[in-house]
Amino acid sequence: MPAALELTHVTKRFDGHVAVRDLSLTVPAGAVYGLLGPNGAGKTTTIRMLLNVIEPDEGEIRVLGTSNSTPGVIDRVGYLPEERGLYKKMQVRRVLRFLAELKGVPGKQADKRIDEWLDRFGLITPERDWGDAKVDELSRGMQQKVQFIGTLLHDPELVLLDEPFSGLDPINAQALKDTVLDLRARGRTVIFSTHLMDNAERLCDSVCIIAKGQKVLDGEVTAVRDAHSGRSVALGFLVHPPQAVVEVLRDRALVLRSDDSNRSAEVELAPGADAQELLRRLIEAGAKLERFELIRSSLHQIFLETVGANGVEPGVIGDE
Repeated sequence: MPAALELTHVTKRFDGHVAVRDLSLTVPAGAVYGLLGPNGAGKTTTIRMLLNVIEPDEGEIRVLGTSNSTPGVIDRVGYLPEERGLYKKMQVRRVLRFLAELKGVPGKQADKRIDEWLDRFGLITPERDWGDAKVDELSRGMQQKVQFIGTLLHDPELVLLDEPFSGLDPINAQALKDTVLDLRARGRTVIFSTHLMDNAERLCDSVCIIAKGQKVLDGEVTAVRDAHSGRSVALGFLVHPPQAVVEVLRDRALVLRSDDSNRSAEVELAPGADAQELLRRLIEAGAKLERFELIRSSLHQIFLETVGANGVEPGVIGDE
């Protein structure tokens, strides 16, 4: 089976600025693939190139086994942009039927699929059928679900989701996650960019991290985490740690970086540092520990490490 997406030495420049530099990656068919990177990394530019909205200055892009410029191939792709856009004064069903017909789905077939998806996403209830409402009568979360439905009505083989979880409450986010996993089970390929590392870690088979337009890490999530194992320690404190403990975690001869969350932390040991020395120092500083465990680094920690190593301030993970 050919790869769902192949980028080979792709470069894109804008007025002398290199947005994407010599990027090569392969997304296997039937996988859930995460495209991760800080602001300005080149993720959206990459997505626009593979959709043939803009052309690369160098390199080759193949989608579903053929050039992305081959007539009809992009019709086999579903795309949910980060910036959502629906016709606010149109009825939900009319908007969705319009989007389906743009992708060649016949009217009656589109209507059947629309009702199935509206029901699946809880937009048809005993109290109200939101498909009969105008778009501007819906909450933001409902509108996002409608646009997600529009992405899937033509049953695309490749689905591109740009920051799909942005603004969703936990219930709606779970509904989207369940749909992504269902698409994977049906052999579809899903590529999404996200700033939520937990979602990427739980959903993705493989990830690619890019910074300054260049790939800095690419591989299966399990292999990536295994490659960074043994240098991270998960800490849990019975009570909020005193200042002396905080100072231990700031000792860069012992701890390279620390991701603190009130009474818990994930720390990466400094090169040459010993976990037992960290434990001894923490206890001497008065730490009341309920957890001290050598772990595989989380995808969030690996992101901070790899992006920081490439001279990029991680900050808020988003897009251009």
